Amino acid sequence: MSVVMPPASAECLLDFADRCRQIVGPDNVREDIDALREFDHDIGDRGPHRPVLVVAPGSIGELSRIMASANEAGVDVAPRGAGMSYTAGYVPATPATMMLDMRRMNRVLSVSAQDMTVTVEAGCTWADLLATLTPLGLRTPFFGPMSGISSTVGGGLSQLNAMLGAGQHGTSSESVVALTVVLADGRLIRTGARGPNGQSPFYRHFGPDLAGLFCGDCGALGVKAEITLRLMRKPAVEGHVSFAFPTGESLMRAMGEIARQGLAAEMCAFDPGLTRVRMRRESMASDLKKAVAVAGQQRSLLKGLVEVGRMALAGRDFIDVEAFSLHLNAEGRCAEAVEFDLEAARRVAAQEGGREIPNTIAKVIRAVPFPPANSILGPDGERWLPIHGQVPLSAAPDVLAALTAIFADMAGAFKRHGMQHGFLFTSMSTNAIILEPVLYWPDERLPVHEAHIEPAHLSRLPVLSANHEAHAVALQAKARIIEVFRQQGAGHFQIGRTYPYRESRDPDSWALLAAIKQHVDPHGRLNPGVLGFDLPSH
Repeated sequence: MSVVMPPASAECLLDFADRCRQIVGPDNVREDIDALREFDHDIGDRGPHRPVLVVAPGSIGELSRIMASANEAGVDVAPRGAGMSYTAGYVPATPATMMLDMRRMNRVLSVSAQDMTVTVEAGCTWADLLATLTPLGLRTPFFGPMSGISSTVGGGLSQLNAMLGAGQHGTSSESVVALTVVLADGRLIRTGARGPNGQSPFYRHFGPDLAGLFCGDCGALGVKAEITLRLMRKPAVEGHVSFAFPTGESLMRAMGEIARQGLAAEMCAFDPGLTRVRMRRESMASDLKKAVAVAGQQRSLLKGLVEVGRMALAGRDFIDVEAFSLHLNAEGRCAEAVEFDLEAARRVAAQEGGREIPNTIAKVIRAVPFPPANSILGPDGERWLPIHGQVPLSAAPDVLAALTAIFADMAGAFKRHGMQHGFLFTSMSTNAIILEPVLYWPDERLPVHEAHIEPAHLSRLPVLSANHEAHAVALQAKARIIEVFRQQGAGHFQIGRTYPYRESRDPDSWALLAAIKQHVDPHGRLNPGVLGFDLPSH
């Protein structure tokens, strides 16, 4: 149990704000209403409180001093990366919360092609990391979520990620070599084998895996400051294939077998509902940009022109909006090896009733791995909310059926309130399929949408009014979806304050985690309430 400490007084908060300005400079401490409104919510919803101030450290030294000062002042701390979470994983849970904006700590600190490691500050985006490594012919095994144009590496490790490279290399945490973490009182923890000077991390497993404790912790145990990731040589050859399946069950079976055989670097699949939404959102200007990007991926101008021609022939009819579509990328050292994997995937798809379709989307995923975050609102300005769960390969068809039954049962309510839904699917190594139901409903946009969506795109979207009735139906659907995942024993990324974690642990596992929390954060000041930890008594 955390030691009960009194909340920060108004006078103490003023002193703390002055101290923060001395540490990071006045331009990096914000108390204006626009900043507080931007940081009081995530994509999922508004939180119960606004932060008392927003502080952006620029170095590990500044971060350590800020944390020590907050601890002394009795201020709660909520660390935030880019803000792309949707599970209340960083929103202020108490009225005396300082929001820690990590985006100033955004540097790639070192790249070692000899030791195959890269070290970054936690606020570095996945897109900036990939841009640094690509000219060197290198890559991290997992190399980002599709929101990587703004999502940070530190946020990804706190919440965990899926998508690019995950089909063979697992989530972001499985590419970690070592972490430097700042604890609630400013102390530092450095994990892994780190060389003779202690500053050259090169291998993760040196005794118990301390790095793993801070992966997926939602910032409850410490603030990730510096992260060292494994490197790999960028694969010499990529291959792409797409399929259409008649049913969700056949798609789930095919994805399960492709995952078992380890054929895909990543898989991305859509149900008809999400396909219809995507097709309404996409524009011909967007198609042209993507065609140019695909052409740029080719090894010669002629090949690039051929690929653009193929995309033009496919037009906007390259996908059957009534089918379940699967888009798969393979990679390897030579064309023969990649083609072997693609042929194996074709056999699996055919056995499950799949037919091959133009591979436009699969190519675009690699050509534009980090597209603008315009999809965080629907094509008519609707609010967007994903809910997800990782399930065993064998269980995916039954889980999909149970989730589909929820939407069928709520079809009347959805129609009355102008709501839509769909599914996104992907895989994690050879172990799991991620099912991600997605909800759209007419409702007001939030500042986080305005911060991340391209201005030109945002200007074309209608500005909708608050819709409390539709919002309530969306929350009802969300609760029912999460209950299905709970019954199936699913896992979750970005647990935050949304998914049931504490309830799923056996008593001794939770007691061990609580004891660790007590050591690293004895007053319970660090992101209270996530993972099921109690809020401070005050």
